[in-house]
Amino acid sequence: MSTRFKVCDCNRSMPVDGKALGAALEQGAPLDMASQLCRREVGRYLEALDGAEKLVVGCTQEQPLFSELAEQKNRLAPIRFVNLRETGGWSVEAQQATPKMAALLAAARLPDPEPVPEVEYRSEGRALLLGPAARVLPWARRLQDQLDITVLLTDTHGSSLPALRAWPTWSGGEVKISGYLGAFKVSWQQSNPIDLDLCTRCNACIKACPENAIGLDYQVKLDACSSHGDCVIACGAIGAIDFERRDTERSGEFDLVFDLGEEPLIALHQPPQGYFAPGASETRAAGMAQAMSSMVGTFGKPKFFQYKESICAHSRNTKTGCNACIEVCSAQAVSHDGDRIKVDPNLCVGCGACTTVCPSGALSYAYPRAPDQGARIKTMLTTYARAGGKRPALLLHSEEGGAALVMELGRLAGAGRLRGLPARVIPLPLHHIASVGIDVWLAAVAYGASNVMILATGEEAPQYLQALRGQAAIAQAILSGLGYAGEHLQLIEASDAEALDSALRRCEAGQTPRDAASFNIAGAKRTTLDFVFDHLLKHAPQPKDEIALPAGAPFGTLAVNTEACTLCMACVGACPESALADNPSLPQLRFTETNCVQCGLCEKTCPENAIALSPRLLLAPQAKQPRVLNEAQPYHCIRCEKPFGTLQMVENMVAKLSSHGAFSANLDRLRMCGDCRVIDMMQPSKEVSIFEVKR
Repeated sequence: MSTRFKVCDCNRSMPVDGKALGAALEQGAPLDMASQLCRREVGRYLEALDGAEKLVVGCTQEQPLFSELAEQKNRLAPIRFVNLRETGGWSVEAQQATPKMAALLAAARLPDPEPVPEVEYRSEGRALLLGPAARVLPWARRLQDQLDITVLLTDTHGSSLPALRAWPTWSGGEVKISGYLGAFKVSWQQSNPIDLDLCTRCNACIKACPENAIGLDYQVKLDACSSHGDCVIACGAIGAIDFERRDTERSGEFDLVFDLGEEPLIALHQPPQGYFAPGASETRAAGMAQAMSSMVGTFGKPKFFQYKESICAHSRNTKTGCNACIEVCSAQAVSHDGDRIKVDPNLCVGCGACTTVCPSGALSYAYPRAPDQGARIKTMLTTYARAGGKRPALLLHSEEGGAALVMELGRLAGAGRLRGLPARVIPLPLHHIASVGIDVWLAAVAYGASNVMILATGEEAPQYLQALRGQAAIAQAILSGLGYAGEHLQLIEASDAEALDSALRRCEAGQTPRDAASFNIAGAKRTTLDFVFDHLLKHAPQPKDEIALPAGAPFGTLAVNTEACTLCMACVGACPESALADNPSLPQLRFTETNCVQCGLCEKTCPENAIALSPRLLLAPQAKQPRVLNEAQPYHCIRCEKPFGTLQMVENMVAKLSSHGAFSANLDRLRMCGDCRVIDMMQPSKEVSIFEVKR
């Protein structure tokens, strides 16, 4: 589909070169420029809506108006909106921003990524409000007309329950919550003798209590009660009061949870959808209550990940290897499930950190997929270079907090208060900054990016930042090891526009390959990295076959203690990446280094503790070829001379079993192959019978 561009210079508040942009975008003519597209020249926009081409509008200020006009004209062809003003036109370097504008416009005309499966939630509005009565009861009154309310009071001190039973009411403590929107399971302990769900609030117990230990909260103040039982008699057949209650566990299922306690019961950085915990803040409570009221019906979200179990390096035979995805997930959506991991798509919030730290690519990000993200980056950098841009830098930021900060920086630059985005910095919004990792970063450098900057605004979980720092250190070690000068990977932590403005100016351009790469990012992480390493090595200022990497890197070799190794091949069975293999013809342990992800399963599985990991990146051709780590002469059967096992393995076996009663009389059988051992056992003359002598 062809693309039509409409670009506005916002009442001449920024320099836009339509001719240069048309050339960079290979349009064959200057772009159609406007100065007041949303006002006096809106007719030109309406004319563009009549066409069947994809329409790219270089203005986001009036996006709602433009979208409404397109809807009125029943526009079917897609429309994309690009912010050229705050990202480039409003900057002290605006005159040099044409290549960046071209890059942003080129990315906007790319086809949409393939759709991904959706995860569905169903909510009927069954909401549990829990916490102290002083907070819960007022909100229950406000929300009772919008939601199906249930109340769980963890503290009733100083409160009076309403006489009208407008909603189910419970009291208790030790509350446990699991689940997500539409499927919460909540359990608690009924700690007070009075069960509020059974209580009819007739006040008979209050009148009968001589110690005044029961108030209008209909809970017994146990420190004032002498347990004489008058209240139990007064309650009678209703049976709401029981001082000897044994079955104290209560539970329920809810669609929504409004936790009004002082501290949230789900203390996660990314709590499940449908769980709200405003704490003591009335302002936050009001906003969350409004959001909760709208969560009735059927909802969908993307399934953010793909999982390929066959190459997962998490566990084999109950031995745990790589645990990176479980440790990094801030939503507890990833868990151990036997010899594999389990990702709950309903709990997943789409941060993508698990895919970034996954060494094998068993977990991959799907919103968008790596090839789609790679096409976007490659298009931007290629167009930037075609427009004459030098030393491009990518600024990866979130679509929410990060985008808002970039917008704020641009607006302050437009007002002359800050300098704005440098002309060479191309912003790239992501669903989450942790969703892109070492394969995409290094591919961007191979495409010509002198910097990959990752903007953290404080909305990220701490473990995400730690993971990004670790991955960036590995990527930088590879680039520096090949002689590429400068720092290419920067994690920028900025909570305001001034801090971002200052940080961007401090980032100096790193050295890039002489020629930009032409490969496309693949769906498999390790395949992409193979392309990246080949290109970086080919153009490296200081080519090197081996690069030392920090601990925890997903590349490396193995050191095998050949004196301890018996070639039992347990490590071969444990390796999920086919990095370790045997030789069907000879007793050999072979290793293909490019396949190794340093998960440690071989090290933990080895019964002789003969294996140690050694992180590095080997770029020599032999990295892709199997090499022998250990070998031995085969041991020959003492009966038929057929080779089986190795000398060391057989001798170790004989030494360990020689004192065992079942083998000590027949040690030679351990030196026989399986066939000869059976034949020998069937010969009666060699059998030893043991009889029990009864006295």
